[in-house]
Formats: sequence, C-alpha cells, structure tokens
Amino acid sequence: MIQRIGTGPRMSQATVHNGTVYLAGQVGEGLTVTEQTNDCLAQIDALLTQAGSSREHMLSVTIWMADMADFSEMNAVWDTWVPQGHTPARATGEAKLAAPKYKVEIIVTAAVKS
Repeated sequence: MIQRIGTGPRMSQATVHNGTVYLAGQVGEGLTVTEQTNDCLAQIDALLTQAGSSREHMLSVTIWMADMADFSEMNAVWDTWVPQGHTPARATGEAKLAAPKYKVEIIVTAAVKS
C-alpha cells in the first residue's frame, strides 16, 4: 500500500511505502537563507510527523542551494535542528531552484517509526 500526503494535481508532499517516507523537495519562505531554512525544516518536521516518522528517523537528505556561498548560513540552522547521534547521510549542491526567491530546497528520505 502507498500512502500519499498533501496530494495535488502535480505531486504529493510525501509518500510512504514499505516503511520508508519520501518527502518532496521543501522550500521555505523568508528573505534570508536562515529564515528559509528554518521554515523549510518546520515543514519537514510537520510532514515527517504526518507520515509517522521524525527527524531522528531520517535516512538521507539532499540539500540544494541557489548559491553555495550561503552554505555556512544554512549549516548554522541545520546544526541546531538535526539531532546529534541521528544525523542522516547528506549531500549538498548548488542548483538553480524553481523560483529566483528560493535559496534552499531540502529533500528527505526517512524510516517510519517502528
């Protein structure tokens, strides 16, 4: 069975299958990388909760940044949010995001809580 969360005409915000949660790329509101990262991580928390998971159950994370010059600013937020001892595999790269206002997009794969 596949569970879909936040399903729209183009995509779902999350899907759950065989105990694994796949989140769509999440972007946040705000003018700064700090504000956008905080908002994005709050959305991730909410989606993981809806899917029966949590940040302690993240398996892998891909972070896309519009400008890698903002890497340290994003990491300052990430480092206070990610649970130590439960850090996922992670990759970060630079990419042109869906709209010029976006500075950070985060994609998460997590396990459902057992």
